[in-house]
Amino acid sequence: MDESGPSRTALATAYARAYHQMVDRPRILTDPYAARILGVTPEELSAMGERSGDDPGGGAMRRPRRLFFAARARVAEDRVAAAWERGVRQVVVLGAGMDTFALRNPHAGLRVFEVDHPATQTWKRRRLAEADIDVPETVTYVPVDFETDLLATELESAGMSRTDPAVFVWLGVVYYLTSDAVDATLDHIAGGARPSEVVFDYLQPPTGDEDVSRLRERADRLAAAGEPWFSYFTPGDLRAKLAGLGFGEVDDRSAAEVIDEYIGGTTDVQDDNPQALRASRIVSAVRR
Repeated sequence: MDESGPSRTALATAYARAYHQMVDRPRILTDPYAARILGVTPEELSAMGERSGDDPGGGAMRRPRRLFFAARARVAEDRVAAAWERGVRQVVVLGAGMDTFALRNPHAGLRVFEVDHPATQTWKRRRLAEADIDVPETVTYVPVDFETDLLATELESAGMSRTDPAVFVWLGVVYYLTSDAVDATLDHIAGGARPSEVVFDYLQPPTGDEDVSRLRERADRLAAAGEPWFSYFTPGDLRAKLAGLGFGEVDDRSAAEVIDEYIGGTTDVQDDNPQALRASRIVSAVRR
């Protein structure tokens, strides 16, 4: 990624979520900060939505992908709400990007630790100030490079309690990490106070020549932009990995299944489903 600015994919997700607020009904995720944090007008969003490329205002804003971006965030926020009802008072958002849950957090006493690459986090905090968006006292920003920094050390320094349970939200990140980095992060989460929970999405390996070709084409474009994909998992292999770490409750669903949960009738989404979305799955896993 560009070390002097935000992650390209974080911006793509943010534009898609902002556009979702405008054009999709029923709305899966309500986010009044999505456009404000970007500093973009409705007219500019509409123009971006008509593009067909993979720039931040292009391919990510196509209906299937923007619905999945909204749905995976909604899954995570629903899991956080359920954990809060059980008494959990910490959530860690790994690779937070332009996520705005910390600004919309409705749960009294819930601390939110936003973890991200320093360049992306610096840009986001500057945009929050420029947009005159108040940051709640319950938010703590934790700059971390997943490939070089120790997550445990940085979170401890930021004030997260390892003796209290937490939910880890880890969206749009896993496939950009090496397997070793993924394993280290899951091991850290599993080692916390019980119940420990993680919500994340991942990519399955492509099957069939056409899917392989299309996924490789997209991966090559992202690699050229400095954000290559490194990790793919089959549902079976991932479930075994999680079981080995003590996660006994695992919910693993496809992108289409997750979207269907919130809007129903995903036939049109499945018919116009880019390969990267067909390969996408979201997991919630609990270790009690």
